[in-house]
Amino acid sequence: MAVLGLDVGTGGSRAVLVDEDGSVTATATEAHAAFDSPRTGWAEQHPGDWWRASRAAIRAVLAAGAMSPGDIRAVGLSGQMHGAVLLDAAGEVVRPALIWCDQRTDAQCRRLTDQVGAARLIELVANPALTGFTLPKLLWVRDEEPARWERVRTVLLPKDYVRWRLTGERATDAADASGTLLFDVAGRRWSSTLLSHVGIDAAALPAVHEGPEVTGRLAPAGAEATGLLAGTPVVAGGGDQAAGAVGMGIVRPGAVSATIGTSGVVFAATDRPARDPRGRVHTFCHAVPGRWHVMGVTQGAGLSLRWLRDTIGAGAGAGGPGAAEDAYDRLCAEAAEAPPGADGVLWAPYLMGERTPHLDPEARAALVGLSAAHGRAHVIRAVLEGVAFSLRDSLTIFDEMGVPATRIRLGGGGARSLLWRRIQADVYGQPVDVLAAEEGAAYGAALLAGVGAGIWGSVDEACAAAVRVAGTVAPEPGAMETLDRQYRRFRTLYGALHPQAAA
Repeated sequence: MAVLGLDVGTGGSRAVLVDEDGSVTATATEAHAAFDSPRTGWAEQHPGDWWRASRAAIRAVLAAGAMSPGDIRAVGLSGQMHGAVLLDAAGEVVRPALIWCDQRTDAQCRRLTDQVGAARLIELVANPALTGFTLPKLLWVRDEEPARWERVRTVLLPKDYVRWRLTGERATDAADASGTLLFDVAGRRWSSTLLSHVGIDAAALPAVHEGPEVTGRLAPAGAEATGLLAGTPVVAGGGDQAAGAVGMGIVRPGAVSATIGTSGVVFAATDRPARDPRGRVHTFCHAVPGRWHVMGVTQGAGLSLRWLRDTIGAGAGAGGPGAAEDAYDRLCAEAAEAPPGADGVLWAPYLMGERTPHLDPEARAALVGLSAAHGRAHVIRAVLEGVAFSLRDSLTIFDEMGVPATRIRLGGGGARSLLWRRIQADVYGQPVDVLAAEEGAAYGAALLAGVGAGIWGSVDEACAAAVRVAGTVAPEPGAMETLDRQYRRFRTLYGALHPQAAA
């Protein structure tokens, strides 16, 4: 017997099978078509392609795990957040979905902030109006494509379109709904006040459930398409960040994750809807019933190292399979030759603007403090440290908000490099944990499905049984002191580089 987790990401749909001990028994991934960018800053995907890839991933994971349809006790869903899937009265897709990285809605965000008020938005939905969120996308379609908007009868988030194809139910979870800018995060329900203000009918929105709750069962059409058994329960799951946090055991107050992918995310579980009055971090519901989370985002985390690799190269090494991974290993090995603090070289990782703490899409990166005595190793180490400093900015805000961070778990590329693990421990000033296995949001969705199926009595119980720490890296006092001084210098960089924005 097993549960199945499905993550409908940007690049592909990933399915995992998890047994009753919490062990992953099989995985499968089906790539999505590249997203369309009809204009600079636009990003669109076709929901039908998510459904195609999800069907293929589910069938492939069942085959890989040698599972029969009746062996699957429940399905859990996760996926990219903030997208806008628009359906008409017949359930047909009205237009390609505007996805999380679409930036076309700056005018709608400014208008919404002016009309509602920045402080009032934080009060109503716990977050400022940002271009990535769902509501500004809806307003853009209404403003720019009125004929299409007239056809819209249902608004869904990306993973929930797949849910609808599986079950016929229009449903979502509180964590994913939190990223729409239409959700009363404190009350864990759609904000009737904001819906009324923007003139959007609540009937167009899906029902909201807690992460482990069953939202429906596989319909005959969904079962035929995927190879699963009709009647199999499908739980709510969570948006990718919340589900990924469940998969890392970040479910209780005090637990924090720092995950470095292309972007970097610092995620803290809370037992209250802690808000930052300045909106520098996101406040969302967790996929755990009765809990919330705060989240800071660094736009150019792993992207910084990739940019450096592409710009200065990774040194001597063979090509072939695994060459990209070998390149990062070589860069980190070279960086280890430089001392903590990189002899004063600093990297501001604003290659794609910045979210936390600056909320500035126009922020730009910089490498400062160079002298003739510095070499490649100093530059590479400065980039690794600069990303960690940027992630520490989120921890600094959490401290201001009274959000505890008693244990930090690392994920993504920043967990795979021993040097980057050490740098993070020294920059954060506390021990960091590395997990025995990190399977991402699909794994968290599977654990939520296991709770919904009754395998575990709660999300806490599921994480205690399934998530295992492989090791811990403690900070080194001398390096910690050096990097603390360097972080104080880092905090002055943004204002020096962007004086008008900082003012």
